[in-house]
Amino acid sequence: VQLQASGGGLVQAGGSLRLSCAPSGRTGIYDMGWFRQAPGKEHEFVAAIKSSGVSTYYADFVKGRFTISRDNAKNTVYLQMNSLKPEDTAVYYCAVIRRWPDQALGYWGQGTLVTVSS
Repeated sequence: VQLQASGGGLVQAGGSLRLSCAPSGRTGIYDMGWFRQAPGKEHEFVAAIKSSGVSTYYADFVKGRFTISRDNAKNTVYLQMNSLKPEDTAVYYCAVIRRWPDQALGYWGQGTLVTVSS
């Protein structure tokens, strides 16, 4: 499965962005997640969604602000990000979840840069 995230950009604090992940292979059978990596830091878990889309899980620092969703018919996973903060600035990656809820398979693919200005 090739993973490619898109939808990043520059936004002011308090703004919103919607990220998409369109893998080249079928992902409907996988639990999927979003992670991010700020400059000089390790990958950090953001949110995950079960293959069915029924269950989700979030890092504490995004609860109430970010929403993960998926459309298996379109083979796409989304991350709606609202009330963005400068500390949300990072490269965002989608990933297959190896162990629920926050352990990624380890393959990151192409991320998308989110920059939040104050």
